[in-house]
Amino acid sequence: MVSHKMLRLATAVTGGCGTLLLYFKLNCDTRNTASAASVEPSCKWDSDWDKRASDKAKATRNIILIRHGQYNLAGSADKERYLTELGKEQAIRTGIRLKELGLAKLTTHFVKSTMTRAQQTGDLIYKQLENDEIPVEDSDLIREGAPVEPEPPIQSWNPDPKTFFLDGARIETAFRHFIHRANPEQEFDSTEVIVCHGNVIRYFVCRALQLPPEAWLRLSLRHGSITWLSVRPNGRVSIKCLGDSGHLPADKLTFE
Repeated sequence: MVSHKMLRLATAVTGGCGTLLLYFKLNCDTRNTASAASVEPSCKWDSDWDKRASDKAKATRNIILIRHGQYNLAGSADKERYLTELGKEQAIRTGIRLKELGLAKLTTHFVKSTMTRAQQTGDLIYKQLENDEIPVEDSDLIREGAPVEPEPPIQSWNPDPKTFFLDGARIETAFRHFIHRANPEQEFDSTEVIVCHGNVIRYFVCRALQLPPEAWLRLSLRHGSITWLSVRPNGRVSIKCLGDSGHLPADKLTFE
């Protein structure tokens, strides 16, 4: 395990988000030397990961992360990367699925990335819920990006270090803003829908489950898929489904 002294050193050397990445690197380095027969956990759960343990939360937050539908990959600018007809159908079917799950009445907040494909997907999903009382928020924080250099790297996708530096800080800020336990004044469980992008969702999942964040590219999410995180009052996080696309027929499933 990484000692407090090592973590303090990481903070001094890197500061900010860099602390997290160096912490995981140090932790993985020590973990990899452990005996396969060891019964000790390689990484212990940090119950105060969101620094809200002292707030004494009472309710559970259910966070529904939805990837946008298929879009026009030929577009160069964001406004040209609009949903295809299939992407629109995927979004509609996802909205119907949320309603079938009873989430139309339970959803307390609805957030959309400001990118065109996420805006269109969110609007179509929201319409299927048939509940205009759900407050809607648009957020630049959850726009698509490169959260952190993946391990292992791949040759077909290799942004420059500056892109990781800028996008990573923003997406980590988004994680801290949207993924945390309930505020102490929240009396009842909540369900919040966030419509955004594959890279953002995959990074959120790794961070929320306290897995190495550089593992995000090992996960795969289809368009219109549903990922469900639950954050309990004691800070424990569970994933009820990851990239669920069972509501889409086989001939409507796409990744890119």
